Amino acid sequence: MSGWSETWTWIDGTWHEGNPPMMGPRTHASWLGSSVFDGARYFEGTMPDLDLHCKRVNDSALALALKPTMQVGEMMELALEGAKKFSSDKQLYIKPMYWAEGDGVGVIAGDPESTRFCMCLFDAPMAGKEAASAITLSHFRRPTIECMPVNAKAGCLYPNNARAMTEAKGRGFDNAVVLDMLGNVAELTSANIFMAKDGVVHTPVPNGTFLAGITRFRVIKLLRDAGYAVHERTLTYDEFLDADEIFSTGNYNKVVPVNRIETRDIQPGPIAAKARELYWDYAHA
Repeated sequence: MSGWSETWTWIDGTWHEGNPPMMGPRTHASWLGSSVFDGARYFEGTMPDLDLHCKRVNDSALALALKPTMQVGEMMELALEGAKKFSSDKQLYIKPMYWAEGDGVGVIAGDPESTRFCMCLFDAPMAGKEAASAITLSHFRRPTIECMPVNAKAGCLYPNNARAMTEAKGRGFDNAVVLDMLGNVAELTSANIFMAKDGVVHTPVPNGTFLAGITRFRVIKLLRDAGYAVHERTLTYDEFLDADEIFSTGNYNKVVPVNRIETRDIQPGPIAAKARELYWDYAHA
């Protein structure tokens, strides 16, 4: 299939260029959703928190009753090896992935002994320093642990976020705020969300409905170390509507300010800029 950016994938001991076929119609993951992945980044010669991303994909596999087959160090070595196949100026997405090949108990579950692994790296330019996004509220909500495997970075979670994103883009926005089942702010469809009011930073407390990201964790620590008060707490959408600043964190684009929420223009502010600066300094350190 044409249209893919430059891609290299390691599977079964061999590197393949492009998008190699790996699943058939009987592969459990292709019809019953037993896949997990993670996403790290290579940019400007750095791979920040690669070890944490590799550890998390193993944790995600266990959460879906899959059997992790790769050690963190092995995945890190593959990522470094794969990155060398691209020119050094590329910004890469690094995706380790597990899935069940065969059926498990009652067919619905994947057989953990059939777990397969691949490491995929592809060219994925990041948002620039001047990027900003417009956001709106979605009427779709995040599930709880009783409904979905929200304790994993599982492929089956993303169609719900995709329909929220599609809804937002159809209304002229870049992303959507998704609430939890109690009506409090959980995240954006593709990133964690922060707000600032009177110089104090706030972000939704992890409550088992969304993935508290590695970049989120890193930015909270960097801001606190730099002297900012950062509170993880229950937040309403009205608080975001009244915020001085809003920004997102996520592996794909790291730190991006919001410049519009609903009909209100909001100026990208100094805290978001500082968070991005601190993250870039950390990555290069």
